Amino acid sequence: MIAEPFIESFDYDETGDGPSIVFVPGSCSTGAAWRPVISALNGRFRCITTSLLGYGGTAERRTARNSSIAHEAELIEAVIRRAGGAVHLVGHSFGGLASLAVALRARVPLQSLTIMEAPAVDILREIGEYRHYRTFREMSDAYFAAFRGGDKEAISSMIDFYGGSGTFASWPSRVRAYAMETTHVNILDWASAYAFELFPPVLAGIDVPVMIVRGAESHPAVKRANELLSIYIKGASLVTTEGAAHFMILTHPEDAARAVADHITRVEKRCVFDGCAAG
Repeated sequence: MIAEPFIESFDYDETGDGPSIVFVPGSCSTGAAWRPVISALNGRFRCITTSLLGYGGTAERRTARNSSIAHEAELIEAVIRRAGGAVHLVGHSFGGLASLAVALRARVPLQSLTIMEAPAVDILREIGEYRHYRTFREMSDAYFAAFRGGDKEAISSMIDFYGGSGTFASWPSRVRAYAMETTHVNILDWASAYAFELFPPVLAGIDVPVMIVRGAESHPAVKRANELLSIYIKGASLVTTEGAAHFMILTHPEDAARAVADHITRVEKRCVFDGCAAG
């Protein structure tokens, strides 16, 4: 038996009734990022939110020498155990990548997995799509160098890479301030992402229903990485949200909620016919 690690403290909030969904946000945010999507679900589900390591009230456990994504997976597993029973796991951005790690580890019961634009950079490297992989590397290398050089708004280039030119400037001042305040945490997130090896044969072993969501207006490298996840995860569906880019849970919450609800409803109906355990 694998011993459960002790997680010092983490954000946990829940609302609504019905099938249980654990929502995992991305970098530079907290579980509050999911409020527009949860609102659009109109109380049809039991919605549980948390924050990743180093954000909100969730304690950081990683270091520059040990930034393994396993630490994020352990956090999410702790949240799922607290929720009780099998859950539908939904992750956005880096939260989607950490949720993928949870599915690969298979240490907690999942009914389904939804990934919204994970920074699945290693899948590009693994299959030899080096042009897209270099695009990620060039962006993050320049961003890290700017931060080390004293640029307090260095993270804006990463945000604009994902959302398009001017995205960071368009955010409310408090949101920009939080992103700048947590830049050092986001740099750890990228270290976790780059070190997370995504071998196609391993991805094929995931045995829960998976949906991958990407924005039609997202960066080509981001779209391709997520398309590859849908190809190599056996049976995964790929949904493209028209008019949306990376921050779709804020800009297109109704579309995101609809995709999640449709996916979970299909899975729940399949469980009724197949006799799988309810969450």
